[in-house]
Amino acid sequence: MRRYETIVISDPDLSEEQREDFFKKIRDLIDQQGFLVEFDEWGNRKLAYEIRKKLRGYYVRLDYCGNGELVDEIERQFRIDDRAMKYMTIVLDRDADVEKIKKDLEEAASALETPAEASTSGEEKTPEKAPTEEAPVEAPAETPAETPAETPAETPAETPAETPGNSGSESSETESEESAETKSGEEV
Repeated sequence: MRRYETIVISDPDLSEEQREDFFKKIRDLIDQQGFLVEFDEWGNRKLAYEIRKKLRGYYVRLDYCGNGELVDEIERQFRIDDRAMKYMTIVLDRDADVEKIKKDLEEAASALETPAEASTSGEEKTPEKAPTEEAPVEAPAETPAETPAETPAETPAETPAETPGNSGSESSETESEESAETKSGEEV
């Protein structure tokens, strides 16, 4: 058997019942002729371009195992039904082992259950770890190395040269002070 992935964009204006009916038909078809690995609903999203005069679409990703006949039938259903606006199928694996995939899914499900049980018993420990992880991220933002870069940007705004009532002589003094600071910075 081969493993396929199909992305379907359905009409976003469908009611929940119509959408469920549409995808139930596809799920039943896959269950009859293959094995459904994952049914992933992405929801309403903006389209890159208009499709059938619509700017949004309801995205669904199907991950399944089957043969070429199954893919042909699924795509035939999409072409017949106006609820499917676009679809695309790709081959993920040419020689998929269905038993291994089922085993991996069971292991993933049990792995999700195990941490969930551990987190309910140790909920108090999780919040304590979170602040310690965030503290190093905030600390580099306040380092002294970044402070001088901020100071020169603020200095010209505070100089008396930019106020409307000052004469030009004060601005020339400010400029000479700035050039002296620049030279001293180069020498160091």
